[in-house]
Amino acid sequence: MPIHYPLGTLEEHRHTRRAAGLFDVSHMGQFRLRARSGDNVDAARALEALVPADLLSLSPGRQRYALFTSASGGILDDLMIANLGSCHYLVVNAACTATDLAHMAAQLSAECTIEALSDRALLALQGPAACEGLRRILPSVAGMRFMDAAIDSIDGVECVITRSGYTGEDGFEVSIPATSARPLAESLLAQSSVKLVGLGARDSLRQEAGLCLHGHDLTVDTSPVEAALEWAIAPVRRAGAARAGGFPGADIILRQLATGASRKRVGLRPEHRPVREGAALFTDALSAEVLGHVTSGTFGPSVPGPVAMGYVPISLGSAGTRLFADVRGQRTPVVVTDLPHVPHRYHR
Repeated sequence: MPIHYPLGTLEEHRHTRRAAGLFDVSHMGQFRLRARSGDNVDAARALEALVPADLLSLSPGRQRYALFTSASGGILDDLMIANLGSCHYLVVNAACTATDLAHMAAQLSAECTIEALSDRALLALQGPAACEGLRRILPSVAGMRFMDAAIDSIDGVECVITRSGYTGEDGFEVSIPATSARPLAESLLAQSSVKLVGLGARDSLRQEAGLCLHGHDLTVDTSPVEAALEWAIAPVRRAGAARAGGFPGADIILRQLATGASRKRVGLRPEHRPVREGAALFTDALSAEVLGHVTSGTFGPSVPGPVAMGYVPISLGSAGTRLFADVRGQRTPVVVTDLPHVPHRYHR
């Protein structure tokens, strides 16, 4: 995926918000996980040993966001897990594909088979016109709601479709054999509402939506509580519940849930100019004490204006708090704000 196509990053971003953007995200890792017993419930139970999500209640035809946690309570990766009835389908971050496979193989091989789907492409169609665009090719998608997952067929080719994405807009992700990806993309692009979108707009769209990028906003040194992802820790996996803990780092993560973490991820609105990843944060224009760092930052065309997110001490994490970021040796004011910067428009 290039940084942008001929349309340009700014217009690609805007087109996705008003119509439909097509993203080739085939670099993402895809896996199929099956229980050796043949019972998909056993696969869910096994996979729960690696994530704090509730997978036993994940119905066939539904998908859930999850986190691979480390023994120290950090985030190894964030991923999507779909229950397809006969198996669980996983989509992981591209840079983590090999390590995620090794992690699952080491922990789950006795109970599950893990198949890397390296021969499949992944296309994402995002935006308010996404449903109409895909419905013309596959009418059944009109009946799907946010986080639904289905196995279907496009021109006789089996595909996995989820109603989800990484922009904050309504949309779909379609996993299809790589040899069939180009005809599907061409069919979608034949519609005037659909345009190709590159990595630049993908990043500005997800930042406006307050969505994390692993390796930047999430790392092995960041806990789910610090990352403001408490909602990804299912109630049934929390202290005192029926299936409390049982995932890596549970003692640390559940303790943070109970007593709080020392820092948290927040939204930031620079007042004058964009503030990029790595910028140090200070309480005022003269302070020498670094209190946190920006982890993502860009210009948000839909705001319009600069947007960012980063980590600050809990005491400074309330919306409206004014801080200062270092930009090439100069302090520029930023204001802590609630996320997302642009409201989500999922089809629930």
